[in-house]
Amino acid sequence: MNPYAFRSHDATRMTDEADDPRPPFFHDIDRILYSRAYSRYIDKTQVFYLVENDHITHRVLHVQLVSKIARTIGYFLNLNLDLIEAISLGHDVGHSPFGHNGETIISDFCKKHGCGIFEHNVQGFRLFHQIENEGRGNNLTVQVLDGIICHNGEILTNHYSFNPHKTQQQLMDEYARSLHDSSVSREMKPMTLEGCVMRISDVIAYVGRDIEDAITLRLIDREGIPKEVMQVLGNQNREIVNCLIIDLVNNSFGKDHLCFSDEVYSALKALMDWNYRNIYRNPKKMVQDEKIKNMFNVVMETCLNGLESNSLHTPIMSYLDEMITTYREENDNARIVADYVSGMTDKYLISTFKELTLPKSFGMGFQVLDKLK
Repeated sequence: MNPYAFRSHDATRMTDEADDPRPPFFHDIDRILYSRAYSRYIDKTQVFYLVENDHITHRVLHVQLVSKIARTIGYFLNLNLDLIEAISLGHDVGHSPFGHNGETIISDFCKKHGCGIFEHNVQGFRLFHQIENEGRGNNLTVQVLDGIICHNGEILTNHYSFNPHKTQQQLMDEYARSLHDSSVSREMKPMTLEGCVMRISDVIAYVGRDIEDAITLRLIDREGIPKEVMQVLGNQNREIVNCLIIDLVNNSFGKDHLCFSDEVYSALKALMDWNYRNIYRNPKKMVQDEKIKNMFNVVMETCLNGLESNSLHTPIMSYLDEMITTYREENDNARIVADYVSGMTDKYLISTFKELTLPKSFGMGFQVLDKLK
């Protein structure tokens, strides 16, 4: 193995438990795959929401693509593939419905009600550490949880380094601070080189795929991709992914960090900038954003009011009924609402909004009132 690879026998869990015949990171893969949070990937927005097209990438496909790309890089760099796969499959569970738009709305809600901020990478850590399993967490390994909270696909650099001396306590300190300070996530370094592989694989997985989806939706034309980018990376997702993987492996082999060649890094940075201008911030994509914001706020404020008045008819009560008592005792009401709403799928948020705002039919008589009490 690569001398900088993390060895499975050095893995540690947040809480000691009985030995299992499965290697620790292999075991974590199972725990992630069988979690409720993972199952909700199926209807979570990647980039494009409110689109009736089954060929458009959802979060569930994105994490599979990240896992494949990351394992490919890890294979050629002789790194720990089980650790890479576990981080990759779990890295986006903290994403809210409606993607980064929803993430911003929930964070604004948290700021408004004085419970900090909301970031999906931090929420991924929170889900596996404190929310899954009825509020007990899944007790994943420290190294996997670290890789999840340290991933940030929106930050691009040409030097992905790791901190092998980071301790479990330092990780917990980073988590606590990142619930209130957005700068913490930007400064965090993973404790393993495998965590670095996942970080850059996130970028490689979405930068070209988002272009293909945008072309499918007729939001952009392939010919609009800058020529200086196409000359280096190509203009199709398969070409872009292939070029980035080969260049990264060739320039990172035997090193204690990951990097691209200067030419490829410059082209990748230019492509990401182009994507932001022409895809992610395209006015055509944002036409429903105010309605989405209103939907989030109605659901969150209603849930918060229900918690504060202890109303049994608020949707969030069914969520709390499944949680251990210490979960509610240890968290502010606004943070509980953020946990609940961020865990929703797109469809479930819409249906909850309709349930709260649309009038219900009495049918042929008023017997329906008994059901509404």
